[in-house]
Amino acid sequence: MKRNHAIRLNDVQNVYSGPEGRLWELLMGEQIHIGGLSSSMDLADSARIDMGQCGIDACCASGAGMRFLVRFRGVARMTGVDATHAMVELGRRRCAEEELADRITFVEGDVCDTGLPTGSVDFVWGEDAWCYVEDKSKLIAEAARLVRAGGTIAFTDWMEGAVGLSESEANRYMSFMKFPSVLTATEYEHLLRANGCTIVQCRDTGRFPDHVRLYIDMVEKQLTYDALKIIGFDQDAAEGLIGEMHFLESLAADGKIVQGLIVAQKSLPA
Repeated sequence: MKRNHAIRLNDVQNVYSGPEGRLWELLMGEQIHIGGLSSSMDLADSARIDMGQCGIDACCASGAGMRFLVRFRGVARMTGVDATHAMVELGRRRCAEEELADRITFVEGDVCDTGLPTGSVDFVWGEDAWCYVEDKSKLIAEAARLVRAGGTIAFTDWMEGAVGLSESEANRYMSFMKFPSVLTATEYEHLLRANGCTIVQCRDTGRFPDHVRLYIDMVEKQLTYDALKIIGFDQDAAEGLIGEMHFLESLAADGKIVQGLIVAQKSLPA
């Protein structure tokens, strides 16, 4: 595990309450994760998310993942948990506008201690967001508590790749992205097994290099004015942002950072 002890929850909340969050949505859409709809479909197919199920989205942001699950997979009900007030309020508005508020509920709180009932859902879901959680062991323990026996924990995340990050690379990467810690897929597997889960799938989606190149092209070739407007037309900040995105591109190309996909099943009682 790589850690950056300088990054705390309030840093993440500031990102998604301010211009950085709006900038990521400009480049990535409402589904602020690599691969957008195709990535969500891949995860849902891998986890066999189906009609009539109920789930919890841990670190749900504005709830785009939940709206996808309700619309495209026929999920009966979703509860989203997120610690950023601005994201929760935005999500509630968007669900109301899309007439989905009767099937989607938001909880503003700690994904490591949700207060939601034990064993109450068929699956726990996450998309490229658990990298923002400081204590991954508590997060996985809470996910395992929330899902019923035989249920599924399914998520993608920004993970350390097989090549590995040097300490200086990790600090720069996590400082830019506001990640307090980053795990490898193997480290996630160990946490899941320690919490009574069996690994069904664990793989690198392979999406990272092409998509970070896409985001750079968008901000450099098409959305330059829009991006500048969001950051107050600060040219120095824009140059710094592009520089860090090129740094991400190099890490992804070298296999040092990946979008990992993991599906695990909570074991049935003996």
